[in-house]
Amino acid sequence: MKNNNQKTGPLSGLTVIEIEGIGPGPFAGMMLADMGADVIVVERASGKADASTDFGSTDILKRGKRSIAVDLKSDQGRNIVLELVEKADGLIEGMRPGVMERLGLGPDECFTQNPKLIYGRMTGWGQTGPMAQRAGHDLNYIGLSGALWYSGKPGDAPFAPPTLAGDIGGGATYLVIGMLAALLNAKSTGQGQVIDANIVDGSANMMNLILTMVATKTASFERGKSLLDGPHWFDSYKTSDDKAITLGPLEVKFYKIMLEALNLQNDKDFQVQYNPKLWPTQKEKLQAIFITKPQVHWNEVFKGLDACYAPVLNPAEAAEHEHNQARGYYFEKDGILQAAAAPRFSETPTNDKGDIVARGANTNEILKELGMGEAAIARFNADGSVVQSS
Repeated sequence: MKNNNQKTGPLSGLTVIEIEGIGPGPFAGMMLADMGADVIVVERASGKADASTDFGSTDILKRGKRSIAVDLKSDQGRNIVLELVEKADGLIEGMRPGVMERLGLGPDECFTQNPKLIYGRMTGWGQTGPMAQRAGHDLNYIGLSGALWYSGKPGDAPFAPPTLAGDIGGGATYLVIGMLAALLNAKSTGQGQVIDANIVDGSANMMNLILTMVATKTASFERGKSLLDGPHWFDSYKTSDDKAITLGPLEVKFYKIMLEALNLQNDKDFQVQYNPKLWPTQKEKLQAIFITKPQVHWNEVFKGLDACYAPVLNPAEAAEHEHNQARGYYFEKDGILQAAAAPRFSETPTNDKGDIVARGANTNEILKELGMGEAAIARFNADGSVVQSS
């Protein structure tokens, strides 16, 4: 399709159709848009999205995209989407298995229009299996996959950072990887394919480093006994101002620097680093030390040292930290704090400063790009097949 607002970036010239959804699908679309793809979101013509997940003008996941509002249940609305598909490189959908087929927009119909299309499917449980049709969210998926197991203290119920390990890590990231790999394959073979990206598979795959550690006896399936969830030197600690800091000096040379910073280099209780039997007592003693001073004090103590130390910051504080400031990672646009695109490209800068698109803002523009005349566009708007927002 001809986009008059062509962007720069490594994916410039790529067109992706994103069927309106929540969570990982839109996040994947944002990543592709950040990298220069023309991402066209097909949104509900009725505008009746779930109020709990429709963030409107504050939805960062819609930055840099274009929007067309279509009635997918109408013949004309479906035909418009198929026309978009004919000219697109990829499609992202996050419906329950079978919904797109019932709408007449499944892989078979889309491949008839465009055999080179990369059809990206984003679900929690996957397209097949006994739980494929069951409702769920991030925490459920990573609970089933094993990825939640190590998140939390022994004796407590696990709790991971919301959406990060599941929706974004195991979901959106794997969908983008799959889409890009398939696009490269289609470029050489001319053959499109379906990507079954789901959070259970992706987050389980993320466990392979931990499973390597289990195989080498440096990790255990018993919480609190592994190299990265048990030691006193790999944990977070509360400070006197009700904030927290993190330590992670796994290597002996960095551990020694940590001890010297805390004046513990001669303390007999800390001379043995890798004895799991000592870790609980060592943790208690470190917590007793860190709770005596505020976070800013410990920032100064560890400043410039290779002790594998960092404070625990909320996003607003992270945006003000000197390192993130130097990198320009956070930015504010229209009063909304956002994180910049990642990764960074030396020759094809990303497009993360795009506007957050309103529902149906580009409907008529996109229909014109499909070759439709003014009369047809007016008719489709009048009968509700599409909606152009004001």
